[in-house]
Amino acid sequence: MAELSHSQRVAWLRLIRSENVGPATFRSLINHFGSAEAALDALPALARRGGSAKTIAIPSVAEAEKEIERTLAHGARIVAISEDLYPAYLREIAAPPPLVTLRGGSRDLFRRPTAAIVGSRNASLAGHKMAERIGRGLGAAGFVVVSGLARGIDGAAHRAALETGTVAVIAGSIDHVYPEEHGPLMEEIVGRGGAILTEMPFGWVPRAKDFPRRNRIVSGMSLGVVVVEAAARSGTLHTARYALDQGREVFAVPGSPLDPRSEGTNKLIRDGATLTRSADDIIAVLRPMLENDALPVFELREDSDGTAAPDAIGLQSRAAVVEALGPTPVSVDDIISHTGLSSSVVSVILLELDLAGRIERHGSQLVSLLQ
Repeated sequence: MAELSHSQRVAWLRLIRSENVGPATFRSLINHFGSAEAALDALPALARRGGSAKTIAIPSVAEAEKEIERTLAHGARIVAISEDLYPAYLREIAAPPPLVTLRGGSRDLFRRPTAAIVGSRNASLAGHKMAERIGRGLGAAGFVVVSGLARGIDGAAHRAALETGTVAVIAGSIDHVYPEEHGPLMEEIVGRGGAILTEMPFGWVPRAKDFPRRNRIVSGMSLGVVVVEAAARSGTLHTARYALDQGREVFAVPGSPLDPRSEGTNKLIRDGATLTRSADDIIAVLRPMLENDALPVFELREDSDGTAAPDAIGLQSRAAVVEALGPTPVSVDDIISHTGLSSSVVSVILLELDLAGRIERHGSQLVSLLQ
């Protein structure tokens, strides 16, 4: 594992906070240019080649330094995917966040097996009791409980695992408590050795579209996701879908067909989720996975991978890639096959289009053209 120097951390932070740079684009830029510093130098020209009519917004060194200072003053730190404190299982997902902000936690906490417990904000009394019972059972078996610090099931799960270890993933910045009444719970989590985690910049107030990003991290950090209560159309079910996309196990607690809060969980069971009555049902599935589980290792690349130089790519190649794209997501491999261009050339052209805000990246290496 590689610890970033201060200058590298500043460069990484500037890159991930730059306009139109998400986790997948960040990784492609680092792999192509060899370092965040080199990628930052290349961003304006890449965006222009992709068709951007305006200058791409890149935070200054001073702005990145200020975010690091404010984060440290708040008792937190910004951790890179290459560093030892980064949550181990989160590294395994497609396009993991290159940087996360952590308050509390320890290397031991993020090396222990993890399971998420999620569910309805408007939970029933029975739902609260099940979340607490499962949380205590998982904690006693050595699992860290992950959830989203929301009202209802999330809060019950965190409280049940305070003694054994819990991580709250939040949709806003590390200095913003949402919901406000969970401020004391947040402090108690940190005070008892747990952690608060976010990928959002300091001072960020969560918006509705930030919660799916949070849910993706909740499932990505976990070997399995336990759904206690969920309506037919709820954000909780997004977490279960992310878990399936990430190759995680999904568990669901059955409920009365007459209770709309159980409609989503009952449907998950019908579709193949493990019917869950207690923590033992979860442990029986996850424990065998740990016997041959080798934690993933991230290598920080310091040199360019030698792929195509952007200024050596002709207009005809760029036009061919744009022509192959449309509003329906297509795979990068299909673009390569259709255009006859090399993977390195297609990769660079997609980077240019991405930075110009002209394409959207989906899971499983799918991209689409924004209209």
